[in-house]
Amino acid sequence: MRTQALEVLTMGRALVDFYPTRDGALSVGSRFETSVGGSPTNVAIAASRLGRRTGVISCIGADPLGLLLLKGLEAEGVDIRGVQVSGDVLTPVAVCEISPPDDFPLSIYRPAPAADQLIDRDKLDSQVIESANILWMTSSGLSGGIGRDAHYRALDLRNGNPVIIDLDLRPGFWASEREAKRVIREVLPGMSVAVGNVSESKFVTGVAEPHDAALALLDLGVQLAIVKRGPDGVLAKSKDFEMEASPIAVKIINGIGSGDAFGGALCDGLLAGLDMQQVIEFANAAGALVASRRGCSTAFGTRREVEALMGGRESSTPASS
Repeated sequence: MRTQALEVLTMGRALVDFYPTRDGALSVGSRFETSVGGSPTNVAIAASRLGRRTGVISCIGADPLGLLLLKGLEAEGVDIRGVQVSGDVLTPVAVCEISPPDDFPLSIYRPAPAADQLIDRDKLDSQVIESANILWMTSSGLSGGIGRDAHYRALDLRNGNPVIIDLDLRPGFWASEREAKRVIREVLPGMSVAVGNVSESKFVTGVAEPHDAALALLDLGVQLAIVKRGPDGVLAKSKDFEMEASPIAVKIINGIGSGDAFGGALCDGLLAGLDMQQVIEFANAAGALVASRRGCSTAFGTRREVEALMGGRESSTPASS
């Protein structure tokens, strides 16, 4: 029986997050809770929480953490047919430190070759990729290995259908910053939307001012540029419009994961055909909600929770994904 096409398909790293149960430096000791992680994988979970049919393309290790990750994705209703399993690597992990309101160091243990760099283009399901409403990928997924070729193959299969790239600057994943900039700029003409924070947008374009950086991203070939400006809110710019969403004030508990929640909600709004102002305001609120909670993927909100936050903006510390 033919299954319905996925609404959001994400591609890139999948890993297991270790979050401390207490605030402060890990050097003094802590206990941890585990959850599914990896930025593109988190976006699929965030969109699933909002009721969308989502799936993930990645590669993980054939180890206990890999099994934990698969079970976690299934529990979130995420399609795992695109997750490849390799016996040659271990599933990556990320360890977070939580020191509100603005210190959240994240250490990613991802020895080369990383599992997501082993995504095999010959094992991709072309029908699933072609039929998905939105394909979401990160620039870090292009950092090397055969996984880069798999990303190129996925882009070819899209044949002009919507692709969103998260600029997701991870310099340590690349052989050099020069290579990272070159590869990212080369793929931008095939992207419908580019999403990044101020530093990521500056890295790719060489332009620091957010409005000018957004314009530079458009000049590089994307149709819509979204720059997340932290406490200054979110900017969305195309050739036809420029819109901004103000930050939502919340008490910040953990800033990690806000961008992924933003991404899932962005996909949801675009799929719903909402006015762009509504899209970025909803996505902004989804990110702020996660910042007010302790976890990452476990903290993503439902539609009702995000709308409730939008309807009752509380005065506290400004947060934006």
